[in-house]
Amino acid sequence: MAGTVLAVGVVGCAAALSIGLGAVGMAAVQAQRAAGAADAAALAAADAASGAASGTPCDRAGQVAAAGGAALTSCTVDGLAATVSVTVPVGALRAAASARAGPPAWARAENSPAG
Repeated sequence: MAGTVLAVGVVGCAAALSIGLGAVGMAAVQAQRAAGAADAAALAAADAASGAASGTPCDRAGQVAAAGGAALTSCTVDGLAATVSVTVPVGALRAAASARAGPPAWARAENSPAG
C-alpha cells in the first residue's frame, strides 16, 4: 500500500514539473517570436524611412508586426533610424520586445568617413 502512495506521489510530481516546464518553454518561444517580429518591423520602418520601401514607416512596421502575429505598441522614427516595440500574447499575459534599425551611428554623424 505504501508503494502505491509513493508511486502516485512521484507521478503527480512528474506531471506538475512537466506542466511547469511546458509553460516556461511556451513563454520562451513566444518571447523569441516577439523579438523576431520587432526586428522585422523595425527593418520595415527603416526601409520606408530611407525610401527603399513604399509607405509610411510606422504603418509598414504595423503591417509587418501583424504578419508576424504581434501588435505594434510604439514606433518612432529619427531620420533614417526606426525604433519599434511589439507585444505577443502568451496565454493571459503578453511578451514584449523592442528593436532598432537604421544606418550605423557613424554614418549619421556629421564627421563621418562618408562625408
